[in-house]
Formats: sequence, structure tokens, C-alpha cells
Amino acid sequence: MRSLSDKVALVIGGSRGIGAAVSRRMAADGASVAIVYLSRSQEAEDFGKELQSQGTKVFLAQADVSDQRALSEAIDKVAEHFGRLDILVNVAGVAIVGPLDDYAEDAFDRTFALNVRAPFVASKKAAALMQEGGRIITIGSIVADRMPSYGGTLYAASKAALGGMTRGLARDLGERGITANLVQPGPIDTERNPADGPNAAANRGPLAIPRHGTSDEVASLVAYLASEDAAFVTGSTYNIDGGWSS
Repeated sequence: MRSLSDKVALVIGGSRGIGAAVSRRMAADGASVAIVYLSRSQEAEDFGKELQSQGTKVFLAQADVSDQRALSEAIDKVAEHFGRLDILVNVAGVAIVGPLDDYAEDAFDRTFALNVRAPFVASKKAAALMQEGGRIITIGSIVADRMPSYGGTLYAASKAALGGMTRGLARDLGERGITANLVQPGPIDTERNPADGPNAAANRGPLAIPRHGTSDEVASLVAYLASEDAAFVTGSTYNIDGGWSS
């Protein structure tokens, strides 16, 4: 028996980058996997077929999760398809960065709709579907704790909000045996932040381990928090940042 056999995991933003690594790890550990994605449909469908070819039960739903109604409907489709939900991993996010004076008037609303409201709505909706032993895991960012350069005010503020949300969820859901935890990655080698990109050297500057992390390393931490081994871990924030915050 693999550690997540008979479990259903929903990964919001699960078709690319860290989200794809989490989806692969959930599948490798035996879970059925539901993936909500925004765009690049062919890429998402190909990824779903990849997981299915390895024996994983997969369900794909396309939605703009910054739209509360679209997100709610996508989760309803997952519940209808699988009949249950055991693990929620909130990955989807946006980074609107730049000089403070250059932020568009709607930058705050767009940032918080995707980075804060979406994981809250998903967590609330998922918790109503979960039985004892449910898991809610949100991917934040280490900039919630330390912003080393200019241009990230809104992004840092939105990611900082996830710590309070996670602690609140832990209190609200603890009596039901549902845990809620937050994972804060540092620089991770993804399409958005490649290890050989123009900002890579600056991103590695604050690190104790002078390299970008990998999506698989983040997924391994998520896998632990989703497992039975983490049944007494809740309301916690885990930094996986190569020493960024040390």
C-alpha cells in the first residue's frame, strides 16, 4: 500500500511548475489526482494523460480560480467525479511586481483575489467535503517573512496573509481531525523563476545553500504534510528556502 492509496488529492494550479511536481508526487504516493488549471489546455491534458499512463485516476477542470464562482464550481465537479476529497493543495498564485508608483489601480484586487481569496474559498469548500484526516496545504512564499529587494509589496503582503489564514483554519478544523499547514518556498527552479534566468544570481544572494531549489523538493515536503505521519502537525509554516530566512 502506498501512503496515499484510496485518497483523493485536489491540486489547484497543478499542471505546471511546483503544482505539477505536487500532482506527480500525490500520484506516486497512490492518490487519485484532480487538477484545476487556468490555461494551456493541451499541456494540461497531456500532463493528465502522463499520470493516467502510470495508473493514476485523474480529473482535470479548467477554471480561473480568482473567480469565486468558477472555483466553487470546479471543486463541485471534482467532488461529483470522485465522490470524496481528502487532500487540498493550493498552489496557484500571481506575482504583480514593480515600483510602487507603477501599480495599476486593480493590482491589489487581482493579487489578493488569486493569492488569498482563492485559497480561502477552496479551503472552506474542501473542508466541507472532507472526513477526519483531511489535509489542507497551501503554497506561499518566503517573501512573506523577508523581502530583500524593492518591487514586491503586494506579493509579499498577499503571501503574509496566508500564515494567519492557515493558523485560523487549523483552529477551526482541528476538532474534526483536519490539518492545515503552509509551505513557503524560496527560489525554486521553475518556468517563472529559472535557475539560469536573468534574476537567478540575485535570487541566490540571500541563500545559505547557493542554488535554486527544485519543484520535487517542495513536493516532498507537501507529501509529508499530506501523509498520516503528519497527523499531529497543524497550523504550522514550513520554510523550504535554502537558508533564505536564516
